[in-house]
Amino acid sequence: MKRWKHLLIFTALMASLAVTPAHALEYDIGAPDDYLFGRPTSDETIYEQAPVNVDRSKNTALIPPGFGTPTSYLPGSGEYLTPNLVPGALDGGLIPSVGSVTYPSINGGSTWTGTTTTAPFTEVTSDLYYSGGHLGTLKIPAIGLTVKVYEGTSTALAKGAGHFENTSFFTGNTCIAAHNRGVNNHFAKIHTLEPGDRITLTTKLGTRTYSVISVEKISENDTSDTAATTDNRITLFTCVRDQREYRWCVKAVEV
Repeated sequence: MKRWKHLLIFTALMASLAVTPAHALEYDIGAPDDYLFGRPTSDETIYEQAPVNVDRSKNTALIPPGFGTPTSYLPGSGEYLTPNLVPGALDGGLIPSVGSVTYPSINGGSTWTGTTTTAPFTEVTSDLYYSGGHLGTLKIPAIGLTVKVYEGTSTALAKGAGHFENTSFFTGNTCIAAHNRGVNNHFAKIHTLEPGDRITLTTKLGTRTYSVISVEKISENDTSDTAATTDNRITLFTCVRDQREYRWCVKAVEV
């Protein structure tokens, strides 16, 4: 009997050791690691305030240098997308971005009389116009320019280059103006021309080839370069950037 008593006590003791009280259990439901979740779809990029009035137009765009070239790894390297922003162009030769530009009116006539001789004069008549409304085509290979020439220096410049009204056309001194900024930036590079560069003008009266003799900056009110001459020449005008009181003037004589 005593033996069974000891056996029961031992069995009860072993059973008590095998049972863990409920209050002693610990439950821990931890969140899974981040990689088990899908990444958030919202944009959490932190943006810093950019400088105001920054030109982000095509005027500041660069054509990247070729792969493997010495400057291919340099930031900000390459050629400007617009020709009027080539290095050195900022020193002049650009039309102001705001406001209209007008050229001085030239008083002319059927003939021009110089101090000692009578200069030739060709009047613009209806039979000199092409079907497209232009008077001729101007080409300057040195700057890759081919542009049609229309009569007038106001609304005509929205289409191409413009011939100064009341000045001679084709014979004598042919005076032509054009914009050099924006969509019609035909004369963007004329201030980079050098003596000897060739200019051709094709009209219904024929084709003439000229050689550049000078490139200079003149006052906007200086009309002396539009005066008639006894030789055949072409004179080109355009504006100077941020200097509304000046014009670029390129003179070339027939060869």
